[in-house]
Amino acid sequence: MPSESHITTPKAAPKAASTETSSGTSSVTWQSFSGQQPYLPIVESMGAHNATIRADNASEAVWLLEHAAVYTGGTSARDADLLLPDPAIPTHRTGRGGQWTYHGPGQRIAYVMLDLAARGGDIRAYVHALEGWIIDIIAVFGVTGTRRAGLPGIWVQTGNSVSGYDKIAAIGVRVSRWVTWHGIAINLAPDLAAFDAIVPCGVTDAGVTSLHALGHKVTYDQLDDAMRAHFDTHFGAASPLAYQPKPA
Repeated sequence: MPSESHITTPKAAPKAASTETSSGTSSVTWQSFSGQQPYLPIVESMGAHNATIRADNASEAVWLLEHAAVYTGGTSARDADLLLPDPAIPTHRTGRGGQWTYHGPGQRIAYVMLDLAARGGDIRAYVHALEGWIIDIIAVFGVTGTRRAGLPGIWVQTGNSVSGYDKIAAIGVRVSRWVTWHGIAINLAPDLAAFDAIVPCGVTDAGVTSLHALGHKVTYDQLDDAMRAHFDTHFGAASPLAYQPKPA
C-alpha cells in the first residue's frame, strides 16, 4: 500500500510529503491534509506546485483533502445558476473548467497535478481516465457509476430525478503549460441540501447523491485506500496515460 503523509495546514502553503513511485518511471507525491481546508490558499499553493512541475521538474502530485464549505464557479459558470447561496458560505470564481459546484465537509477532494505533455498530451483522454478512476473507486463499495455523454463527472442510476441519475462525483480540470491541476470531488457524506443553492454543473435533469445517501457507510480512510489502489490502473506504467519522459 502506498505510503502517505498526513499534514495539518489550515492556512499555510502545503509542505512536502512522502514520495512514491506510481508508474515505474514517474514519482507521484501523495499528500493528505487533515482538517477542513480553506479554498483560496489551497488553490494558490496548487498553482505554485503546478508551475514548478514544468519549470523545475518537480514531482507530479495528488493532494487529498476536505474543503471548508464553499461554492466555486468554473469558466463556464452562469450567474443564473447561482440560485440562493447561503451568505455564510464563500463563493469564488475559479479557473478550472465546468460550472457551479459545492465543496464542503464530507466530500473527498483529489487535486491531481500530472505532466500531461509526458503522458500523451490528450486532455479528453485525461478526463476519461479520471472518470474511469472514479468508477473503479466507488465500485469497491458496491456502487455502479456511469458516464453521461457530454456531462463530465460520474453518475448513479437512482430513479430519483427526471433523468433517473444522480451525480456522485464531479470533475473540473485546468491545464497550464500541459500540467494538470484541480481534479475530482467524490461525495462521501456531504450536506446534500447545500447543492440546492445552485444548479450543480449546470445540469437540471439530475440530482446529487453520496456514498452514505446510498447506504454505504464508507470512511475517509477506506475511500482513500481505494483511490490509491486504483490510481495506477489509469495513470500507471501499463495505462494509456503512462509517463513517458522525453529523451535527454
